[in-house]
Amino acid sequence: MRRLATIQIINNVTPIEGADNIEMVCIKGWKCVVRKNEFKVGDKCIYHEIDSLLPNVEQYSFMNKGSTLKKSIIDNGREVEGYRLKTIKLKGQISQGLALPLSIFPEINKDIKINTDVSEILNIYKYNPPLDANISGDVKGRIPGFIPITDEERIQNCIPLLELYKNNRFYITEKIDGTSSTFYKYDNAFGVCGHNYEFKESNKNIFWILAKKYDLSNKFPNGYAIQGETSGPGIQKNRLKLKDVDFFSFYVFDILNSKYLLLDEMIEFVKNLGLKMVPIINDNFILNHSCDELLSLANTKSKLSPNYFQEGMVFRLYYNNDKISFKVISNDYLIQHGL
Repeated sequence: MRRLATIQIINNVTPIEGADNIEMVCIKGWKCVVRKNEFKVGDKCIYHEIDSLLPNVEQYSFMNKGSTLKKSIIDNGREVEGYRLKTIKLKGQISQGLALPLSIFPEINKDIKINTDVSEILNIYKYNPPLDANISGDVKGRIPGFIPITDEERIQNCIPLLELYKNNRFYITEKIDGTSSTFYKYDNAFGVCGHNYEFKESNKNIFWILAKKYDLSNKFPNGYAIQGETSGPGIQKNRLKLKDVDFFSFYVFDILNSKYLLLDEMIEFVKNLGLKMVPIINDNFILNHSCDELLSLANTKSKLSPNYFQEGMVFRLYYNNDKISFKVISNDYLIQHGL
């Protein structure tokens, strides 16, 4: 589960040219705007990541000046309401997330350890946009436990990886803006899942429509799951302006041996099913870059839809059957689409 609000340290404070009342702070790999003189280097703060849904309470009341309350369905099916935290630009500076002092939260112990997740204490949830009509359907249950969830961590949250895997070979794929999808066969039973839930067979659910289009229930080998992004008209505003809905795979998971297929193995697996891969941008990328350099690389046009900017890139360690990876989301893309 994503850790939306955590205890962090202010790593750096820098002035913003032409700004009298605000300045920039750096937290892990994130940069966000704060009130001037609110923090100094080394201070603890509560850092809220973008996509957080902040509750309508006094500590976040300032959000109502530029935001309206949004509704979101959380994992247990309950509806919650709050302020969505998005990427913004202030005085020419990109600001991602929200840093607030511990002093305004009496329920948080001041001696609390760094990296502690306080999302539950503060009633902060991930904002989930309304489910597209063609994704809905009868839920069979949660995604089976033998299939890993597909969330990739943003590079800003895993800066130590840049040093740990420095000079290692990675491959880069395009991060497609769509909805996470999984097809699997286990004990010779075929199944179809979204990000969190498995769906009963249907002629209306887009995942089942694609499964039938590619005859996956018959062609799929037992003991594997293929995971990817479903994108196109009616999905997440179709920001790449694709003409048709389709599935683009980015992982193949060997359920029986609990490992991911390597890139060449995955390409062959996908080809045999007649499916598409996410675009491969570079299969021989040597990691020797800063966070800012990687963010700059992500600001480019889509290989899938060259007239439009891509959402970002996903970096995966080349010679490894575990999931050692991170995503780099384009800040230009986030600003352009108000995300």
